[in-house]
Amino acid sequence: MVKVIASSLRKGNVVEKDGKLYVVLFAENIHPGKGTPVTQLDMRRISDGVKVSERYRTTEQVERAHVEDREHTFLYQDAEGFHFMNPETYDQIAVSPDVVGDAAPYLQEGMTVSVSVHEGVGIAIELPQRAVFEVVETEPVTKGQTASSSYKPAILSNGVKTAVPPHITVGTRVVVMTADGSYVERAKD
Repeated sequence: MVKVIASSLRKGNVVEKDGKLYVVLFAENIHPGKGTPVTQLDMRRISDGVKVSERYRTTEQVERAHVEDREHTFLYQDAEGFHFMNPETYDQIAVSPDVVGDAAPYLQEGMTVSVSVHEGVGIAIELPQRAVFEVVETEPVTKGQTASSSYKPAILSNGVKTAVPPHITVGTRVVVMTADGSYVERAKD
C-alpha cells in the first residue's frame, strides 16, 4: 500500500479504505473562500458495486492500492462482460459491465485502453481521450447558416447523442471526447 495525499487522486485510481478496495469514479478539489480545501471523491466499492461519497482534507493521506495499469485491446462483449487482451502476453481478461459503466458506448473493437488489474481482476478501465464515430442522424444543413451559429443535435453510430456544428451531415465521421461525448472536430480520414 502506498499513502498519497487526497488531492492527487484521479478518476480510475483505486484506494483502500477499511480493508476494502474502492475505484474513484469522480474526484474534485474544492477550494472554498474560507476554510480548508477539501477533495470530494465519488467511489464504487469493487467487491459489491456499492457507491459511496467521501470528503477528505486535500492534505489528508489516503491508502492507494497496488494496481497494475496495462494497455489492453478491446475484443468483444458477451454475457460475462467486456473482454480485453494484453497485446504482449495475449492473456485475456473479462471486465464486468458495472466496471466499464458509462464508457461502454465508446468501446470499439480493437481499441487500446488502459485496464487496471488488482489480483487478476479488472477493476477499472481508462479509454483514450478521443474516439471517431459516424453521424447516423442529424438535421439537414440549412443554407445561409453561418458556422458560428449554435450547434445542432446528432446521434452517433454508437447511439450517443451529441451536438455538432451546422455543416456536419449524416455519414460524416467526427472525433468526440470519450469523457462526455462532446464534438471535437471532423475526422481526418
